[in-house]
Amino acid sequence: MRNISDLIEHYLKNMLQESTEGSVEIQRNELAEKFSCVPSQINYVISTRFTLEKGYMVESKRGGGGYVRIQRVELPALQTIQFHIRQTIGDCVEQSVAEGLIYQLEEALLVTKREAQLLRAAIDRETIAVKLPLRDEVRARLLRAMLISLLVK
Repeated sequence: MRNISDLIEHYLKNMLQESTEGSVEIQRNELAEKFSCVPSQINYVISTRFTLEKGYMVESKRGGGGYVRIQRVELPALQTIQFHIRQTIGDCVEQSVAEGLIYQLEEALLVTKREAQLLRAAIDRETIAVKLPLRDEVRARLLRAMLISLLVK
């Protein structure tokens, strides 16, 4: 069974998918009411699952008529993906940024769920058991090589 955060995330992603503008505006209180939770639960889901690294832009306005706008930021066209990867990864990359890129590629259906799991396992800090900053450099090299191999079909 899914937890409440998963349900909220799924609901928001469905709204985004059905949106003709590629964005949705929600009110925290209304969404919290719909899911019988507190508004801070909505904030948690938005701040952890709708990040720029994962391909989302979030704009928030507080107050009486306040809202949260979530917009999907699309990956570049496939012919420019290699440039995007080099630019995002660079010479070193933190685990959270690397996982965000993998998530974005999986969401765009450029890698399968299984490929994404393998990528995450290979770049994990426990797998690359060396001290920083060398770990981030090794992670960048591994991720870049694996993604280029996967995406050049």
